[in-house]
This record gives sequence, C-alpha cells and structure tokens, in this order.
Amino acid sequence: MKMQVECTIPKDDGSLATFVGFRIQHDNARGPMKGGIRYHPEVEPDEVNALAQLMTWKTAVANIPYGGAKGGIGCDPADLTVSELERLTRVFTQKIHDLIGVQTDVPAPDMGTGPQTMAWILDEYSKFHGHSPAVVTGKPVELGGSLGRDAATGRGVLFATEALLKEHGMSVSGQRFIIQGFGNVGSWAAQLISEKGGKVVAVSDITGAIKNTNGLDIPSLLKHSREHRGVKGFHGGDAIDPNSILVEDCDVLVPAALGGVINRENANEIKAKFIVEAANHPTDPEADEILKKKGVVILPDIFANSGGVTVSYFEWVQNIQGFMWDEEKVNNELKTYMTKGFKDVKEMCKTHNCDLRMGAFTLAVNRVARATVLRGWEA
Repeated sequence: MKMQVECTIPKDDGSLATFVGFRIQHDNARGPMKGGIRYHPEVEPDEVNALAQLMTWKTAVANIPYGGAKGGIGCDPADLTVSELERLTRVFTQKIHDLIGVQTDVPAPDMGTGPQTMAWILDEYSKFHGHSPAVVTGKPVELGGSLGRDAATGRGVLFATEALLKEHGMSVSGQRFIIQGFGNVGSWAAQLISEKGGKVVAVSDITGAIKNTNGLDIPSLLKHSREHRGVKGFHGGDAIDPNSILVEDCDVLVPAALGGVINRENANEIKAKFIVEAANHPTDPEADEILKKKGVVILPDIFANSGGVTVSYFEWVQNIQGFMWDEEKVNNELKTYMTKGFKDVKEMCKTHNCDLRMGAFTLAVNRVARATVLRGWEA
C-alpha cells in the first residue's frame, strides 16, 4: 500500500508551507511492517518503495517477525526550526495514524530524523489511540526507548564482521580497517572494532578523510569529531583525498555512508580482502561482479547493517511486555541474532553454491514465501 499526503503547517514567521509525505507498506506476511521515516529534500515514491522492499528482506534475514515499510517527507530539516519540525511531524502523524500501529506498521528514525521525531509521533498517535509506546522504535529511553539502540547498527557491524572473519580463520584483532562514513554507524563501528584490537587505519566523513597506517587513536578522533563536527583537522593522522579512501590499502573496508559509492570506476582499484556493507546499497551491481572476480568477499547490507532493526525489535518487545532490559541483555541478544543470522546465510550459500549476497536474498525470499504460503495467501 502506498499513501501520499500533503502536510501544510504554519511557519514561525506566520507564512504557510506545504510538504509532501509518504508511507509505503510492502509486505506483512511475517508480521507488522517496519521501516524508517526520513526527512530529506529528495524523498520520492520510487526511492521509498525500493527501501520498503529492502526492509522486507532485511527483517527476514534477521529472522525477526516483521515485514517491510518505509516513509518520509520531502523537506530539508536544516531549513526548519525545531518548532516547525514538530508541527510538521504532528501533521504527518495525523494524516497516517490509521495506517500505522503496534501490530500493523511500526516506524523508526532514518535520515534526517531521530529520537525526538519518534517522541512527537508517539505523542500525536497516542492522542488518537491511547498511550502506545510500541508504535515507534528509536524513541528516547525516557519514553520507552531501548538501551543500546544508539550503538546497535555499529555493534551489529562488529558482530557480523567477527562472524565473517571467524569463517576465514581470522579475528578482528590485528586486521586493518577503513571506515568510510563517521556518522552514528561508522563512529560506533570504529570504536567497537578498535576496542577488539582492530586497527582502523583511515576514516572519512563529509568534512574530509584521515589516514594513519599505524592505526588511528579512535577515542581521540571521536572527541575531535564531536568538538569540531567532523574528522577534518585531526592531528593524529594525515589528511587524504576523501575520494581515495575506498582504494587505500586495508584488510576490511566498511562503507558506512551513502549508497553507490563502490562502482565500476573504482572497483578494480579496491585492495580490501573483505567488504562489510554498513551502509544501504553501497556497491553497484557492476562493481559487485568486478569484485567477485577479484575474490573480494562482500558481506551484504541486508545482513551486515541489520543490528539497528534487530534492536528496534527488542525495543518493541520491551514496550509490549512493559518490562525494560538492561544494556548487557540487549547486546547479548543482538550478538546471538547476528551470529545465527550469519550461520543461516552461510548454510544457504552452501545449499545453492552462491556468494553471501545471493545467499542472504535467497534466505529472505524463502522465509517470506514460506510465511505467505502458510497463511494461505498464495496465488
């Protein structure tokens, strides 16, 4: 189902502004639909639809009882004040409140949104349906958000990488990592990988790129990045061209920023032995083929970055139970799910003699198809 709504709000200066919002629901054979809400100027139906489908496969690979959905509003959050964003979020929720629900469709943060946005949606939805903390995930902890959610995607990347390297008789300790993107996912992945003995030799974000072949001091880099809003100017490494970071020498490359960054132009130059896709769709199909021929092992996004939606599931469970977990339980459960997920993907690869990406998609489609048949929905 696709819903498109117009959201008109008064701006702080008294003028009116209209924005277009979307919510697309792809599949609910395995449970309530799940997917983020993004605020971005380029939000449009085709992209939202593709992301909704991706969520169906991601939740199936993670083996959590959800389907896929996605939503968004075509706006630039940087151009709106906090009060304008709140009004926009509340109007959007008023338009879609009958479409979402605890057992129907559970939104979460995405690009341009965060815990505060989810808090506004929760409050507005609850005006119509009574207090319903489980209607959204990624909320502030004070309103029923889960401990460990902030680090979940980055922590999931660590657990997925550990499982991949173990399969090849290796561990994170001593491996050289490059992390492209130093936002929430990339910075947490860098911190957790370095704590496990991995050597992060280069990172980049929108401000620039830093390299140190002996390994960057990640705690110092995190502090610098917070204080200066980016990695640029960090003295613990040399500045390099951000466009070259993907082709620098390393063992494990972790693209954790935008889609399509690994393409036919740079795939041949990539020196990493392993690529762990922390971003959504960072590798173009043409690059995928080139890298496969080179023998590069790619851990696909629908598994590698599923830690966030898995802990969102834990948050939903905690809200329904009315019983909150401590952070250790959240992290232990996440490790269990990620480790089992990798094992399930590998089993599918052995059965069908295919690479990890095809194995993950085959596993996902099989699980959704099986649920569809069991429910009696087959054509």
